[in-house]
Amino acid sequence: MGRPGPNRRQLLAGLGGLTVAGSFGFAALGTGADALASGADTRVRYWNLFSGGDGYNMIAMLDSFRAEHPGIQVKDSTLQWGSPFYTKLAMAAAGNRAPDLGVMHLGRVTGFSPGRLLDPWDTGLLAEYGVREADFNPELWKRAVVDGKLYALPLDIHVQLCFYRKDVLKRAGLLGEDGRMVPVTSTDEWFEVLKEARKATGKGLQTIGLWHNDQNFQWWFFVAFYTQLGGTWFDDTRTEVTFDTDKATEVLGFLRRHITDGYADPGFGGGAGAEQFVNGAPFVWEGNWSVPVFDGAEIEYGATPLPPVFGRQATHAESHAFVLPHQADRGGAANEGAHRLAAHIVQNALAWSGGGHIPAHTPTLSTEAYRKLAPQSEYVSAMDHQATEPKVWFAGSTGVLAQRIGPIVVSSTTGSARPDAVARRMKSTLGRLLATENPMDGRTAAQGGAVA
Repeated sequence: MGRPGPNRRQLLAGLGGLTVAGSFGFAALGTGADALASGADTRVRYWNLFSGGDGYNMIAMLDSFRAEHPGIQVKDSTLQWGSPFYTKLAMAAAGNRAPDLGVMHLGRVTGFSPGRLLDPWDTGLLAEYGVREADFNPELWKRAVVDGKLYALPLDIHVQLCFYRKDVLKRAGLLGEDGRMVPVTSTDEWFEVLKEARKATGKGLQTIGLWHNDQNFQWWFFVAFYTQLGGTWFDDTRTEVTFDTDKATEVLGFLRRHITDGYADPGFGGGAGAEQFVNGAPFVWEGNWSVPVFDGAEIEYGATPLPPVFGRQATHAESHAFVLPHQADRGGAANEGAHRLAAHIVQNALAWSGGGHIPAHTPTLSTEAYRKLAPQSEYVSAMDHQATEPKVWFAGSTGVLAQRIGPIVVSSTTGSARPDAVARRMKSTLGRLLATENPMDGRTAAQGGAVA
């Protein structure tokens, strides 16, 4: 018999001790959900966390579904991104008030108590609607499987990229005949590229923006380059920390060098890097969601996965994925409608790539329409070399791992701590997290849910 799911008290204790936000509120935004077909036979309640450009793209895909399936009424609600979203979703699932369909970051699925707060997908039903395992990257699909069951249906991967100004690189002799940045295969080559690019950069502009004081970005960059070095986190049984402090020190020193050598200006932290890029800085490391921003700025630019400076292709990737929040009576028309809706969006995700995301449904990537997208088609190879966080309950976007480790990485990058000391702190933090029970697995006592 399976363990009982977490109750409301356990969830409040666990989530309250683990989230940064601390607020359990959420904001439902207008999405056109009120314009529903009054004669629909089936009603599907759908929660997502997409705002801004992603929100508009999602609305367009929902409207497409409604037009093709007038018998299914979709009631969609957009909730506040981050910890409040996951708190609301967890509480709804624990209280049997969950929507029929939801969205999560794939890295958060393992910690979301699959089988208790999430229901598995009916892969046979998905196949009836045209979605099959063979149409996905094998590693991406594997991340969505827990205990042999599919608990998430990937919509995309979103990756960290090296954006570059073609005009600056051309002046610096760093643009190939194909109009793309010259390839880089080592740290020496990378810093030589930065050196030459700096010579062609206008006054008052830094050479590269890399969010040096942001815990999330620094953590994502660390994951990418640590993966390039072949670094591991835990053993297969998730009982022992295998984190390599020597490799970590090498990565931390690499990130720090961007500041010590004067390529990244400490005065241009956060979003200032993107502003500098628009104004003529040659490089910025940003998420693929910056594509619409740079498109709107009407600058000549390209984007590649993070440079393989340690000899192996790997760039940090997360994934938006559809999930089925737990319902005690899941089944019937609403459940079938949720499967049909998710399958429709996954297969018609070309519009989603307008936000810079790489569609998870691989047949989409081979279409002529996708191949014509720039710079999306330039970095589509990231699908085959994703650097992801370990598959543990405390990982994933806005998760505990980034909250605990991210600030430690920042301390090294910004120079307030030595890389070797930071690497040791990272390993000890990983050990403490690994020894801590997941507060949402139904075993952790309500008073013991917080992580020190």
